[in-house]
Amino acid sequence: MYEDYVALSDEDSEEDTHGHGYAHKPTELQGTVSKWTNYIHGWQNRYMVLKDGTMSYYRNQNETAFGCRGSISVKKAHARPHEIDECRFDVCLNDCVWYLRTSTEEDKHQWVDAIQQHRQECDGLRRHGSALSLTSNTLSTTSGSSLKKAKGLREKLAEIDTYRDILIRQMDTLQSYFDACADTVKDLRNMDITCNGLEPEHESAVEAAIALDEGTAPESPVQSPTARGGAGHRKHSPPRHPHPHITKETLEKHGAYAADFRGEALTFKATTAGILATLSHCVEVMNQREDSFRRRLEREADRRRRLEERLKLALTQNTQEGHTNARVVVMGGPDYEEGPHSVIGEDEFYDAVESALDKMDEEEEFRERLRQKQRAAPQQLATTHPLWPQIDKLTMEQLGYAQQGVEGGVWQLFAEEGEMKMYRRELEEGGLVVDPLKAVHQVRGATAHEMAHHFWSPDVRFEWDTSIEQMTVLDRISEDTLVFLQLHKRVWPTAQRDALFWSHIRKIPPSDPANADAHDTWIVCNQSTDHPDAPKDEKVVRVELTVCFVCQTFLDPPPAEGEAPTRDNLLTKITYCSVVNPGGWAPASVLRAVYKREYPKFLKRFTQYVVDKCAAQPINFSGLQIKDHSKHWRG
Repeated sequence: MYEDYVALSDEDSEEDTHGHGYAHKPTELQGTVSKWTNYIHGWQNRYMVLKDGTMSYYRNQNETAFGCRGSISVKKAHARPHEIDECRFDVCLNDCVWYLRTSTEEDKHQWVDAIQQHRQECDGLRRHGSALSLTSNTLSTTSGSSLKKAKGLREKLAEIDTYRDILIRQMDTLQSYFDACADTVKDLRNMDITCNGLEPEHESAVEAAIALDEGTAPESPVQSPTARGGAGHRKHSPPRHPHPHITKETLEKHGAYAADFRGEALTFKATTAGILATLSHCVEVMNQREDSFRRRLEREADRRRRLEERLKLALTQNTQEGHTNARVVVMGGPDYEEGPHSVIGEDEFYDAVESALDKMDEEEEFRERLRQKQRAAPQQLATTHPLWPQIDKLTMEQLGYAQQGVEGGVWQLFAEEGEMKMYRRELEEGGLVVDPLKAVHQVRGATAHEMAHHFWSPDVRFEWDTSIEQMTVLDRISEDTLVFLQLHKRVWPTAQRDALFWSHIRKIPPSDPANADAHDTWIVCNQSTDHPDAPKDEKVVRVELTVCFVCQTFLDPPPAEGEAPTRDNLLTKITYCSVVNPGGWAPASVLRAVYKREYPKFLKRFTQYVVDKCAAQPINFSGLQIKDHSKHWRG
């Protein structure tokens, strides 16, 4: 049977070699291909490598030594040429789809053919590997039949239990044999063995041990020589000695180890019992997991069925009611963008454009309501506003917090560049990273008032903060206190975020101990708040924040007596503190890596922006005002 099995494997191997025409190694292909990334970035050039049944891509050819950005196994993937675009093809594996586009049609066919070669090569290896078994034919056949008949784990466990019973019975038989050997050796040692007198008794003991081994009843050791056939010696008679090779020396050799074998047999029984108990426990656990997975699958199937019914109902209502209700525009992949190969119909295209225009109209109505509210509401003193007690208290608390040192081992230095040092304390709330941050920095050429004003004023914020997409002043509490609503640009794959907070700027009086030896001290304090005019979009995650920005001006070196200071005499020390809760969900390691990268860049970029903008302006220790008093800004 084994020979037939091997011959069949050889035939299959030859068929795989000659039938497919890919006995040689499939083509390894690499080159630059355009890949659809997302709606923000669209088509991007990527360096593709097809090798050993795997298709990988890199940002460019120079990054191939640093690891790929993504890979897909082509042994089960499908390369599907596009029906309209002659240079495009899609690589699909289950729910994963790569939209790819080459520069020419010939390149597209080359990639598709190479993928097919790798896929067929993998199929051939899989069939060949399944035919050639590293184990016996019996084991291969048993494993295959087990899969085909779908035997349960409990049946396999019963088979193992049966094998254990067979082994135990075999050990019991061997144990009885060794016991007989041991008893015989014991009797021989107690006797004075002679060649003429006790040899028959010795032979009877031998026959008794052999009879136990054969499973037959031994003859009585007290039979007379006449009863045993009338001969004085039956030592060499074949009926009396089915195992003539068993001698006295053999009995003495094996009988001495009978006790050791009994101990090993007990150990084997205990071990197999433990294995069966463990396997039984594994079966129970797997059955429980199977039940759990089955219930989850049923719930997911039911949820999908309900969603499909709701989608069909929505599409039916949209068809019946026309443009009176909200329109459903299905978008996914590059086929649904503007272009000569777009599959969006005219109605869907118009609906998408009209929805965007409606959203812009809503934003304009919102801005108009804010302008009317500003004209209708008279300017009040800041001290009469409901938020003023919180603003005044928190501003002074943050000032004291900023002036505390970073000694004591609580703060960790995570970034240092020149005069700038950044510290943090690791803290998580509800699984989200809310690490308190403190940065100290000093720059020349600008005053504390100029730094604080540009950090606080909305009319210049878009010049240095590139992360803001839209900004609205919801309320003007006073000339130095505003309520902001900032919508930040989305960074894929994270959700878009916004921040609603009040912002207060203040000059610290010269008599305040916080001034120390500084020429002047300014602080900007931001704190999250609520406002009735703030719209809430469920698709946007709101950020909670507490930020303070403290600046102190020093005249170093001091100007000559009677001379006005120049910008060369200005040294501003900056302390930036923040506690930001990003909301939503994002991995802690990712957030900390982003903070480590972006915070130093932000502080360095902002301070350099203020120095450059004020370089040709007169020195301002106070008096800077907002120039643009509009309520709404768009980046």
